[in-house]
Amino acid sequence: MDEALDRALQVFWRRGYEGASVAELTHAIGINPPSLYAAFGNKEGLFRKVLERYVAVRTKFWDDALATPSPRDMVERLLHGTADFMTEACNPPGCMLVRGTIACSDMAQDVHQELIGRRREGERRLCERLMSAKAAGELPDDLDPADFARFVATVLEGMSIHAAGGASRDDLHKIAATAMRAWPV
Repeated sequence: MDEALDRALQVFWRRGYEGASVAELTHAIGINPPSLYAAFGNKEGLFRKVLERYVAVRTKFWDDALATPSPRDMVERLLHGTADFMTEACNPPGCMLVRGTIACSDMAQDVHQELIGRRREGERRLCERLMSAKAAGELPDDLDPADFARFVATVLEGMSIHAAGGASRDDLHKIAATAMRAWPV
């Protein structure tokens, strides 16, 4: 099952939800359409399973970054880890959660909202970590953790768009370094 989801992930990641045809997905997985429907209900059911796997397996660097004791080091690890992740040769460039959101039409609003929700979950987790750091006196009193988390999330999403457009790993690391200059003193 994991191998089938990984193969479908590659198709969805490259083509987006709507751009991925059932024919491409069944070919990638090595099953026929009735088997896809029996196993996942429909294309959206497969996509949701793929999203679960993507978040659980491919974005573990987020958990590692959020567990970093220093809030500054945490954000720096998150930015640079994202630069590495989005430019791995074994993956399509960029983040599937960002790329998939941009490519959804009105007919795929459930999928669109799912992707937005998952991106917001990352921002929420980052905000909670920053709130804990502020409560511990590790951040300036005038810093709003929600605003700063939104800023970091926006940089991460922009890095995804740049990666999908062909930006190199070095380019993304430069963006991460520039973003770190906004760290509150």
